This record gives sequence, structure tokens and C-alpha cells, in this order.
Amino acid sequence: MNSFLINSKPLDCLKSKLIFLCIIAMLSLYISFASIASTTSFTQQQANEILYHIHTYYVDDLPLSQYHKSNLTDVFEQLDPYSKYLTASELDSLFSAANGRYTGIGIEVEEIDNRIVILGTLPGSPAEQAGIEGGDKLVAINSEDVTKRDIAHISKLLKKAALKTIYITVERAKSELTLALRREEINVESVFSQLLTNQNAYISLQSFNNHSYHDVARHINKLISNNGGPLSGLVIDLRDNPGGTLSSAVAISDLFLQAGTIVTTKGRFYDANQQFVAQHGDILNGAPIVVLINEQSASAAEILAGALQDNQRAIVVGSKSYGKGSVQSLIPIGDGTTALKLTTAKYFTPSGRSIDGVGIKPNILLTEQGLSHLNKRAIMAGELSNNRDKLALLDKHLVDAKEYYKDKN
Repeated sequence: MNSFLINSKPLDCLKSKLIFLCIIAMLSLYISFASIASTTSFTQQQANEILYHIHTYYVDDLPLSQYHKSNLTDVFEQLDPYSKYLTASELDSLFSAANGRYTGIGIEVEEIDNRIVILGTLPGSPAEQAGIEGGDKLVAINSEDVTKRDIAHISKLLKKAALKTIYITVERAKSELTLALRREEINVESVFSQLLTNQNAYISLQSFNNHSYHDVARHINKLISNNGGPLSGLVIDLRDNPGGTLSSAVAISDLFLQAGTIVTTKGRFYDANQQFVAQHGDILNGAPIVVLINEQSASAAEILAGALQDNQRAIVVGSKSYGKGSVQSLIPIGDGTTALKLTTAKYFTPSGRSIDGVGIKPNILLTEQGLSHLNKRAIMAGELSNNRDKLALLDKHLVDAKEYYKDKN
């Protein structure tokens, strides 16, 4: 999902009289915003406004004088894939996603080897209830072949269906299966938690929305209460987390840090350059932390992982993350019913690393097979409660975390 990330302190640019909202695009799509289409028409005033913002605020200085103002398609092709013009409906969807709700079927998808592959489904969503599974490949929507279609086209087909029954055909284990479901408004539960063994706990973040910080704090306090005292350690699972709001990533990082930089952003205009610093107070009182990531952990998830890793507060376990290290700003166009989502900065971890295109490298590298032993859905369903070997692996990593930074804290 291309999702909305609001800075904890909105960037007020007095010169342009606009409010900039820092955003980081989420990679997995619950909904999809297409790149500006050649059929989109703009008034001369709109075209001038868009070109002005790109020339003034885009992270790279582009020579725009060569482009014709009435045709912005070529201009957008020179920008990164996260910079887009958003229509009124897309803008509304963006705000809904930031608040943890949207209307859809609840699938997370990615284009892999020219096929649209379902990464997973949201808990309680129409897709989960219909039996769609992670790994399914989309074949058809309402009998229309989508094997050679992109995510934007598929999103349009799903929206076109409105609230009517949708027939989704997927490929699974070399056979095809057609399932019936309906789009509906979904409230995205971004946090799940449970106690493990040895007074350790597990918390999973599905995404970072405007409620995630309060949800994480509430879950941790509940875990401490159910444990009857302080936790001995915490596993934070960010696998398959595509990102979300910047303010949420910063605030959640701050929950576990006594001091230190959380993240910095750097761009061409003054307000794009910011440093976020942790305030005193650690909700776990120094108990060791393990952060689980994989190649689908992106943007805000990478901010949290990088902040805890660079501040020597947690060890990161898993496979290298996606590498989405740019920051977008949401700039209203015209009367504010549409907007320009524009990359205005890149973010850097506390040690000064840019992870854009590189990702977060784990302290302990696990293969996909190794990570599968810590299946997220199995943990969330409590299916590991009787599997001491797998729970012991989580305990071992928490011991590793404690030993890893014992001499550094």
C-alpha cells in the first residue's frame, strides 16, 4: 500500500503557504495509486503549480525547462516511483490508510517475476475469510485475465466492483481456485502480542498507522501486567511490515530508547532536514530486544530496526530488509482536494547510514528456511505454545541480544 506517513511536527512552509506532511510509501498494496496517466488533463495553473513544487522541493535538482507544461507525463517519468499525482479519491484513500482503515478485500500484493503475488491477507478481512493465502498468484478478477496486468490495473478492477461480489481466481500449487468475496471497510489491526516463555514476550507490527504507537504501548503494558512484573525480553516482529507513518516509527522507537538519535532526514529545502532524538524513558527498563526482519520489511519498519540497532538497544535477526529510504511530502494542489506526493528527502539511521536500495543488515542472518521456523502466523495463533524447540530459539536470540550489547551499555 502506498501509505501516508505524517511527521510528528508537520512541516509548515510559510513561503508557499502549504503544509507538508512527511510520508514514506508502503510497499505492499492494500490499495494502489497509479502513476500519472497520459489521459490526466491539467489546467495551466495546475501544471505551473506542480512544476513549481517539483523544481523547488524534489530531492534531486531536475532541469524542468525542457518539459512542456501541458503534458506532465514525461516529467513524472523522470521522478522516482514514489512521486505521484493523487486524485481526490486516492487522497481520501491515503488518509483512510493512515488512520488504519480502508475499503477493500484485504490482500497484500507484490509484482514478482511479472506476476502479481499475494504476500498475505489482513486478519478478519474478506480475503482471509474467503481462503486466499500468501503465495497465491492472481490469475483473474471476475473472469478477466490479469496475469499480464500491473498492480494499478488490478486495483482499478477491484474498485470498479464496488461492494458487489468479486470472483478472484488464484494459482496455488499449479492448480487454479476461484473464490467469491466482497469489498468492505476494514479496520487494520496493526499490533498483536502474546507472552512467550521465561517471562519473555512477543509483539508483531503489521504496519505503522496513526494508532500504532498507542497500540504498542498498550500491548506492552498489558504484557507486563499479565506477566506479573517486568518482562525479561521482547521480540519485535517486523517481517512483511511494509511501513506506514513516520511519526509512528519515531514514537515507537522512542518507547525503547533512553537517549540518542532515532532518524535524520536530508533534502534540498530547509524543512526537509530534520533530526529526531529520543526522550528519556525506556518502557522495558533495558530488557533485551530482538527485532525480526525480512526482505519485505520496509520504510517505517526499517527506521525502527535501524534506530534500535544503531543505538545498540536491540539485535536484528533475519534477512536483509527491502531498502526503502526516501521520504515523501504530501503537497496540496489547487483547492486541496488533490495532491502531489513528492520525494523530498532521504532518511538516515543514527549512525548516518542511508539504507535506500541497501536495506538493514541483520546482526544475525537467518535464511528463509530458518525464519520459517519462527512462522509469524503460527506465533500469533499460539501454535508454538507447545513447541519448546521453536520457543527456545526465540529465547536464545534474546540471550544473544543481552550478551551482544552487555559490554557496550
